[in-house]
Amino acid sequence: MENYTTQMEAARKGIITPQMEAVAKDEYRTAEEIRDLVARGQVAICANKNHRCLQPKGVGSMLRTKINVNLGVSRDCKDYNIEMEKVMAAVNMGADAIMDLSSHGNTQPFRKKLVDECPVMLGTVPVYDSVIHYQRDLSELTAKDFIDVIKLHAQDGVDFVTLHCGITRKTIDQIKNHKRKMNIVSRGGSLVFAWMTMTGEENPFYEYYDEILEICREYDVTISLGDACRPGCLADATDVCQIEELVRLGELTKRAWDHNVQVMVEGPGHVPLDQIAANMKVQSTICMGAPFYVLGPLVTDIAPGYDHITSAIGGAVAAMSGAAFLCYVTPAEHLALPNVEDVKQGIIASKIAAHAADIAKGIPGARDIDDKMADARRVLDWDAQFECALDPETAKAIRDSRRPEDDHSEACSMCGKFCAVRSMNKALAGEYIDIL
Repeated sequence: MENYTTQMEAARKGIITPQMEAVAKDEYRTAEEIRDLVARGQVAICANKNHRCLQPKGVGSMLRTKINVNLGVSRDCKDYNIEMEKVMAAVNMGADAIMDLSSHGNTQPFRKKLVDECPVMLGTVPVYDSVIHYQRDLSELTAKDFIDVIKLHAQDGVDFVTLHCGITRKTIDQIKNHKRKMNIVSRGGSLVFAWMTMTGEENPFYEYYDEILEICREYDVTISLGDACRPGCLADATDVCQIEELVRLGELTKRAWDHNVQVMVEGPGHVPLDQIAANMKVQSTICMGAPFYVLGPLVTDIAPGYDHITSAIGGAVAAMSGAAFLCYVTPAEHLALPNVEDVKQGIIASKIAAHAADIAKGIPGARDIDDKMADARRVLDWDAQFECALDPETAKAIRDSRRPEDDHSEACSMCGKFCAVRSMNKALAGEYIDIL
C-alpha cells in the first residue's frame, strides 16, 4: 500500500515513485536526482491518480523544456470531435500537455474522454467551467460553487489546474489607480475580477486556498498559479500589478508546498525582448525555483497572424533564462479559435523555441539530433535529413515540389551544381568538379 499521497510527499519521504523513474529515464537523469528536485519543488510531475493512461513528464528549468497546447470548444466552434482530432494531432506532433479550455456545452464527457485516451498531461481552468457547469451567470455563483468544480475536475483525472489565486480585492484598486493600456487580459483573471466587483467578496481561490490545497493533495493535482495580471501589451510589462501579484504567488507557492502539493507558476504575456531574462530571474527568486510556465512571451504587439513566430522568439529567450514550460501560441492568437493547421504551426514554432533553449542550457542529449542532421547534410543524405527534421512531411514536400533540373542530383534547386557541400565532397575526394 502506498504510504504517500502526492509525488512531493513521496519525494520528501525518500520514496522514488514509478513516475519519477519514468521522468529520470526520459531526461537522462538518475531517479534520485529527480526525487530530490521534486522534494524541493523545482520539478513538478503533474500526474493525477485517476489519469491512468498518462506517460509522466517532469516540468522544471533543468529538464527538457515542455510544450503545452490549449484547445477546447467555444460557443462559435462547438464540435468536440474536431477538438479531439486536434488533441491527438497535437500529441502526435510532440505536445507534452493539453489544456482543455472549453467554454460551452457539457464539458465533462469531453474531459473524461481526454483522461481516458490522452497520454500527456491534462490541464483545465475550473473558473471557466463554473459558469457553464451550473448554467448560472457569474454573479449568481458562490465561493463553494467554484471550489466544487475544482473537486469535480480533480476527481475526473485532470493533472493540473490553473487557479487565479493571486488577485485580491486590493487588485481592484491597483487596476483603477495604476492605469494600464490593456487592464486584465487573462480570461480567468477577468472572470475572478468581475465576480469580486459584482459580489463585493474576496477572491474565493485566495480566501479558501487551504481547502483547495486539500482537494489537490487528495488527487495529486498540481496547482498552476495563474497570472491574472500578466501584461497584455508591451506597455504593461513588468508593472506594479504584475509584480505585486507575483509576490503573492510566491507566498502561495510556499503554502502549497507546506501541504505537499506541487506547484507551477504562470508568467507573461507580452514582454519586450530585453525584459524577458529579468522576468525569469525575478520569478525564480520570489517563487523559490518553482517551475515557470509562460505564455509566449510575445515580444511585439503588431503581428496578428504571425504570433506563433512572435512567441517563439520570446519563448526561446524565456526558456534559456529559466522558464520550464512554454504555452504554445498559434497564428490565430488574438483572432480566432485555432484550426488543425494553426495548431500544427503553433506546436512547431514552440518546439523550435524549446529545442533552441535546451541546446543553450546544455540539457543532456539536446544537441544530439542536430549533430545527426549535420552528418546527414554533409553527405547530402536527404532521407536521413528528413528523419532528423521536426516536421519531416513539410521538409520532404518542399524538396519534392521544387526538385533540381537534374532529378538525380544530390543537391537542391537553390544551388544545383554550385552546391558548396557537393563541391567540397568532390574536392576532398580528389574528384573532378563539374559546374556547367
